[in-house]
Amino acid sequence: MPIDSKIMMDISRELWAARVDGNPATNPSETHPDITISDAYSIQMQLINEASSNGEIIVGGKIGLSSKANQEKFGIAEPIYGHLFDSMIRPEDEPIEISKMFRPVVEPEICFLLDSELKGPGVNVSTVLSATKGVMPAFEIADSRLKKQSSRVEDNILDNSGAAIVLLGGVLSPVENIDLRLVGMILERNGLVIDTGAGAAVLGHPAQAVAGLANKLSEFDMSLKAGSIIISGTPVAAVPASSGDHFTASFDRLGTVSVNFV
Repeated sequence: MPIDSKIMMDISRELWAARVDGNPATNPSETHPDITISDAYSIQMQLINEASSNGEIIVGGKIGLSSKANQEKFGIAEPIYGHLFDSMIRPEDEPIEISKMFRPVVEPEICFLLDSELKGPGVNVSTVLSATKGVMPAFEIADSRLKKQSSRVEDNILDNSGAAIVLLGGVLSPVENIDLRLVGMILERNGLVIDTGAGAAVLGHPAQAVAGLANKLSEFDMSLKAGSIIISGTPVAAVPASSGDHFTASFDRLGTVSVNFV
């Protein structure tokens, strides 16, 4: 049975309050164990409406759990999706204060900048590439505003799929002559290589993740507007961040992006 609309509203308001006052929200899956993925996306949309009414502006979207390994961990067969607000986009040289976050993790990703609108259903890799102005390296600093780390994917989805902070590398590269599946990435923490990956680890092609987001948004009569930035998902495991950490991700042909935590 779907969760009552009033309960959904209460959950979304508690989640918004957690973002504002820094006090984590109760995990909805604990108080409502029958919550479904459909419920979770409905709560996410309530949260987006709450954010918009408080002055936030949607500037793009994010894809989470883009690797098959992470999907199997949460018992799902597709990625999860969220929205990016203008306040989430930070300059690359701005240190991230750990004390203002809950459980931040670092995820290197390929970011898409759209030149034209993508509206599902029916969006695919080719339509994404034709609508893309260029791509750039990015770090997503994902976070959870819930009291407990959860194994329920519903908790992640309703919390806007963990969207928190995005830092963009400074170089925009056209996609015409780059096979994004073959773009390699090296992730370093404090000068040491800790992981490597390639674009193909993201659903076979990073543009496939963007297509999935556009098609999912069509269920809510939404689209990805021209000028939107889309972070397509990480090809490696997310890495917990600590104060004093410095991360650099180097992408073949796309450049680098870095972040400092204080």
